[in-house]
Amino acid sequence: MPQVSSSSEVSLASETVSRDLFREGMARLSAAVNIVTTDGPGGRAGFTASAVCSVTDTPPTLLVCINRSSSAAPAFAGNDVLCVNTIGPDHVALAKLFGGKTPMAERFDHGDWHTGTSGAPILDGAVVSFDCRIALRQVVGTHEVMFCEVLGVRVRPDTPATAYFNRAFHDLPA
Repeated sequence: MPQVSSSSEVSLASETVSRDLFREGMARLSAAVNIVTTDGPGGRAGFTASAVCSVTDTPPTLLVCINRSSSAAPAFAGNDVLCVNTIGPDHVALAKLFGGKTPMAERFDHGDWHTGTSGAPILDGAVVSFDCRIALRQVVGTHEVMFCEVLGVRVRPDTPATAYFNRAFHDLPA
């Protein structure tokens, strides 16, 4: 069970659940596939994530997690904006590119992008894009959790989505 200390650090110490068992369980927790992007003083970057969820609708807020050792982490640490681009079957190859070892600048050579109100890159054709300002950051273990206030939403109705389950991509009907 998470233990919250009096400081801002959160401890998730557990002696009963191994890292491997936790990861195996998480593989069975289906989630939307998102390409999360940023741009600003810290540079332009993006990564593929399933660790994204709604926090509240007042104010509209998302939670986004990034591994602090990822190649994208320094840019996200140096910027206060991001965009969550939820993808469909047309962007699976792009999600794999953003989730791999492709150099950061080359990732944006693929797909069609424009700039949102926040300054973050928005993927044209995404199922939904949430243009956000990072309102709060919290380090938990290997990851930084970012609470993101939504500045704008772009929805493409009747567009199929993609989910990640059991370490594979799966198409979902619109």
